[in-house]
Amino acid sequence: MTKGGHTPMTKEDSSRVQSTQATHGHDVGKDSFAARAQSAGDRYAAQGGSGQQQAK
Repeated sequence: MTKGGHTPMTKEDSSRVQSTQATHGHDVGKDSFAARAQSAGDRYAAQGGSGQQQAK
């Protein structure tokens, strides 16, 4: 977890969000939730975050 108790969005997470949205016929274009999720995953990866979730 990051400060503030938020779990970061990994590239794996964003891929799953985008796939689910597309499968259900939702918009995955610019300004969609899936696009924002992908952007968050990309930002986290660029900061050195791994695509692996840590076990609790």
